[in-house]
Amino acid sequence: MTADEAGKAAARANIRCSDAERETAVAALQKAAGEGRLSLTEVEERTTAVYEARYRHELAALLADLPAPAAPTTGWRPVLTLAGRQFATDLGLLTGRTGTAALARRRAFLLVAAVFVLVLTLLLAVHGVATDGLHHHPFGHD
Repeated sequence: MTADEAGKAAARANIRCSDAERETAVAALQKAAGEGRLSLTEVEERTTAVYEARYRHELAALLADLPAPAAPTTGWRPVLTLAGRQFATDLGLLTGRTGTAALARRRAFLLVAAVFVLVLTLLLAVHGVATDGLHHHPFGHD
């Protein structure tokens, strides 16, 4: 490596980090703590160091022993996967196979909706729309 190449490599290593990069590093530390990779004490120490960091290589050193974040998935596959999971969860709740409080709320909603439809049907029948049709209403005809 020539002296010029070494100078360029040193200049790249000394690029200042932004607030957004610091926040991304803190999020990675919190995720690692949630996965059980770091203790809360380690997260506090590293978070303090992240906010004190001035250069990108300092942030990289604080995250070096953690796995690299997974590449974000794009396209329709993640959307369809989430929609399928949501449908399966909703179906399980409606059929009573899973859930607790949400199941009770959904059943109550379905019961109220069924009662509303029944009352509406009865009102229409009593009023004559369901039995006699619209013949007894003049609707502007004399």
